[in-house]
Amino acid sequence: MRDGAATPPGERPARGRITRRWPVLVAVVLAVPVVLLLLGRFSLTPGLDDLFGEETRDRSGPALLKSVQDMHRYEGAAGNFQIVVDLEKDARLLPDAIRGTRTLYVASGSVGAYVDLGKIGEGSVTVDEKRTSATLRLPHARLEAPALDPEKSYAVSKQRGLLDRLGDLFSDNPADERAVHALAAKRIGEAARESDLTQRAEKNTTAMLEGMLRALGFQHVTVHYV
Repeated sequence: MRDGAATPPGERPARGRITRRWPVLVAVVLAVPVVLLLLGRFSLTPGLDDLFGEETRDRSGPALLKSVQDMHRYEGAAGNFQIVVDLEKDARLLPDAIRGTRTLYVASGSVGAYVDLGKIGEGSVTVDEKRTSATLRLPHARLEAPALDPEKSYAVSKQRGLLDRLGDLFSDNPADERAVHALAAKRIGEAARESDLTQRAEKNTTAMLEGMLRALGFQHVTVHYV
C-alpha cells in the first residue's frame, strides 16, 4: 500500500468504534450488580435475596466477667407478657410512600417481682424470750425492669418510605428497632404494675420465711410489709 493512500472503508473506523465502546461496556458491567442489589434491597424482584444473601459468622471473643455482686433479693413471682407494638413515624408535608416508617412488632418479655431482704435491719426482726414467736418487718415487693425475650419476639411487618430505604443503604444500623424495643418494654412494665405481681411476691416470700423459721423451731411467724 502506498504512503498517503486512503484506508479502505470498514477497517480503521471499526477499530475506533471498538475502542470507544470499552468505557461503556465497563460501566454496564459495573452497574448491573449495583442495580440488581438495589432491586433486591427494595424487594422489587423476588429471588434476588437468595442470590445476594448474607452469610453470618460469629467472630465474637469470649465474654469477660467484669464484676460480681451478692444478691439479697428473693424473687417471689414473675410474669410473662406479650404485646403487639404498632409504631408509626410520619414526616410533615410528605406522604408515607416518600418518608415514614411503620413497624408491627410482637414482643414477649418477663418482669420479676422481688423483696429486698438486704434492707432488713436489727429492729426488723423481733423474737420473744422463749424463741417460739418471730415477727419480721420487710419492705414491700418491687418490680424488676422488663426483660424482652429475643427468641420469642419478632417483627411482623416493616413499611418504610423511599427516603428511609435509601437511608438504610448508607446507615451503620439499618432498620434500627431500638425505638420499638423501648416502647415494648415500657408497655410491658405498665402492664406489670397493673397486675398483682408485687402482692403475689409478698405472699410467696411470707410462705418461704414461715417455712424456714418453723423448721428452726418457731411456732408463730408474722411478716409485715412496711
